Amino acid sequence: MRLYRTAGSPVLQAERGFYPLPESWDALIARDDLVAYLREVASRTRGGVRLDEDVLAPVGSQEIWAAGVTYWRSRTARIEESKDAGGGTFYDRVYEAERPELFFKAAPWRVRGPGQSIRVRRDARWSVPEPELALVVSPRGTIVGYTIGNDVSSRDIEGENPLYLPQAKVYDGSCALGPAVLVAEEPLGASTTIGLRITREGGTAFEGTTTLEQMRRRPEELVEWLYRETSFPHGAILLTGTGVVPPDDFTLQSGDEVRIEIQGIGVLVNRVE
Repeated sequence: MRLYRTAGSPVLQAERGFYPLPESWDALIARDDLVAYLREVASRTRGGVRLDEDVLAPVGSQEIWAAGVTYWRSRTARIEESKDAGGGTFYDRVYEAERPELFFKAAPWRVRGPGQSIRVRRDARWSVPEPELALVVSPRGTIVGYTIGNDVSSRDIEGENPLYLPQAKVYDGSCALGPAVLVAEEPLGASTTIGLRITREGGTAFEGTTTLEQMRRRPEELVEWLYRETSFPHGAILLTGTGVVPPDDFTLQSGDEVRIEIQGIGVLVNRVE
């Protein structure tokens, strides 16, 4: 089952079609019994309506956070980009540490949805998309669904000094989510694929894939750390890190199309302003 956020009511996609839902987006995310509730709605309500409205980013009042250095490929890239600043060993240490790297990524109003434009910082020279599995988490810390996230990052700014991480990660248009939230009874399997393709002037500028099997930390572990000393009255969305990193000579350009596909969830497409 998939949940879509639209300008009207939230919409459920189930086996027999689409179902408009009476609850607000925040009320749905707050339900720890979301799977059972949606199955009950689909069983007693006539489906078959069309998804006519524009699909928005699947976020209401939730904060968006992110985990870093959860894949070996990300660890290697971070060490390389920051070695001249003396910060390379930090990323090796956090990859091996019990405590994960967690950081605030975006307020809801900064998030871009499917088909909307993402941005690169004007004062950055080296910017990349980061395709990530995003966990949709209830106020009580239950993972209620999954969506696709794009953690757009300025690698030269972060590499200059790890203390510049917020400026490299948090700015207008640096986060995209969508197109829907996959609501499933079982966690996504380790073989689930995450694919990234960047198109430039009609050709493929970069393409790569990874699987959830390459993640060092379990999603539940990341959520437990995030909620350990922080409350989320409306729930949260947690990006789980990237295992697909373009080569060091690549940077995003205006007009690039970024396509991220996660098996079972869908495809998130955004163009760079």
